[in-house]
Amino acid sequence: MSLYPLKFKPILKEKLWGGTKLKDVLNKPIESDITGESWELSGVYGDISEVSNGDLAGTSLQHLMNEQGEALLGKSVEERFGSEFPILIKFIDAKQDLSIQLHPNDELAKERHNSFGKTEMWYIMDADPGAKLIVGFNKDVDKQEYIKSIEEGTLTDLMNYEEVGEGDTFFINTGKIHAICAGVLLAEIQQTSDVTYRVFDFNRRNKDGNLRELHTCLAVDAIDYEKKDDFKIDYPKLPDTVNPMVDCPYFKTNFMELAQPLKQNVTDRDSFTIYMCVGGEATINNDWGSASIKKGETVLVAASSSYIDIDTQGTKLLEVTI
Repeated sequence: MSLYPLKFKPILKEKLWGGTKLKDVLNKPIESDITGESWELSGVYGDISEVSNGDLAGTSLQHLMNEQGEALLGKSVEERFGSEFPILIKFIDAKQDLSIQLHPNDELAKERHNSFGKTEMWYIMDADPGAKLIVGFNKDVDKQEYIKSIEEGTLTDLMNYEEVGEGDTFFINTGKIHAICAGVLLAEIQQTSDVTYRVFDFNRRNKDGNLRELHTCLAVDAIDYEKKDDFKIDYPKLPDTVNPMVDCPYFKTNFMELAQPLKQNVTDRDSFTIYMCVGGEATINNDWGSASIKKGETVLVAASSSYIDIDTQGTKLLEVTI
């Protein structure tokens, strides 16, 4: 099987808090005014990505993994994760604040939901003036103080708010309470998991007039109550090279701002490589072919590639491996 650079059909998700930036800024094929997420590369059951380019168009990611596991994923990745694609790639548009939420760690997620936990990172692509994120607490709290704030509706008084702009990057480890706030468009890289504990939703009602479900009891034992300043990533931005951003047990992400072509020998990488284009455009080449990529698009390059050449005159990329 010729594993040329692969593009996938976006899986579009309407959300109560979604808007139109996925269409207006990233040119996603949407008609709704409340599309909040574009799942770019997904192995989540029920939302498996499908190839959109070349001879393999129409083939599911799951079929590719079943047929070409080691060649696609890398030997070490296949040994660790088997036939499950280990990360989920999204673009998110928040026209309104998302709920305040958190994600359980691997142990709790496995025990309660037979799922991976959900460690994630965000790269801010666009932000309205004054737009913010909620990341963690603004002081150390204990379980009793947290529960009291939930009962009294004062949780937001305990939250840490971070004003954001393009290029800001945040690492959200499991247990950290957080929310994307109105006016933010971002790229998200996360473990393959859709387990979220929603703890406060600003008393909003869905299209049927009902309050959305909260997961108050599940969240209590999953929260990290300590105030920590470990979330904002200070990364190098040197031109025409690979700049490390995040290196955690679940994924590694690099930032690349290229004004000229870049060639990489990846013979020893032993992992697939994902490129998320967050600016400009490029052509991604490997041993078997090429794929164009522009802002708002994603390409998967097989682990069996011996080289990756990026042909561009101007692009910003997030490079993701395991």
